[in-house]
Order: sequence, then C-alpha cells, then structure tokens
Amino acid sequence: MAWRRTRSTETARRRAPRHGRHGREGRSPVVRPPLPPLDTRVERFDLAVGTAAEFLRSAWPELREVSFEIADMPQAADEDGIPRWTVLSDAKRIIVYRLPIERLSHLHRDDELHRRMMVESCVFRAAAEYLDRDPWDLGPERFRFL
Repeated sequence: MAWRRTRSTETARRRAPRHGRHGREGRSPVVRPPLPPLDTRVERFDLAVGTAAEFLRSAWPELREVSFEIADMPQAADEDGIPRWTVLSDAKRIIVYRLPIERLSHLHRDDELHRRMMVESCVFRAAAEYLDRDPWDLGPERFRFL
C-alpha cells in the first residue's frame, strides 16, 4: 500500500471547530463548576494580622513606621514559655509568631471568628507593648463603655 501525500490545494475534509487535531471533541475542564480558591490557615492568619496592623496604623501615628512581620516560630522559649510575639523597638519591628498563636491558644469556641479574634488580640497586645500602653487604650473611643 503506497502512501500518498495530499497537497494543500486539494480539498481536504474540514473538521468542525470543536474537534481537536485528532478528530476528537475538545476536553472539558477537570473541575466543573469552578471551585472557590483554596483558603489556607496561613492566608487567613496573614489577613488577620494585616487588617489589625492597618487599623492600628490608621489610629496611632506612632505605628505608621513600624513593620509588622509574621514568623512561624520564635528562636527559643523564654522564662514565661513560648512567646507569641517579639517587639523590637529600636528596629521598629513587631514579629508575630503564627504557630504558637494557632496551636497553643485555648479558645472556648473553636471556630473561624474566635481564631481570628485571638490573632487580632495578639497583634493589639504586641502593639500595646511597643507603645508602652494598655491594650484597651488602642481601641477607638466609640467602643468604650463607661
């Protein structure tokens, strides 16, 4: 059986546009309908620290130059145990440690809201330590009940 080459000028049978080069239909996406993007614990922690830090920067001009950073674990434990944050006043840095906050915090209700409140409270307490103030002084006046 001889193999015959067709010329481009010859009329070739045209495939429908939905077919690929091998004559099969196009493949559909693997996941249908599209799923929402994955939301990890690390991303939720970063978001909670970032929003709390931006709130504090907008409320306290002394914190506008401070760098809020996130690390997984501290280098070593101190006499009080494993620290949740480190304040470096000379370098204008506050380092918040993710793993001690997430794993060593005792929440009375283990849900997303209470985990976020725990992260935000640690950011507020670290900022209060940086400013040498009480954490309750950092909130705006409208949240105080006298």
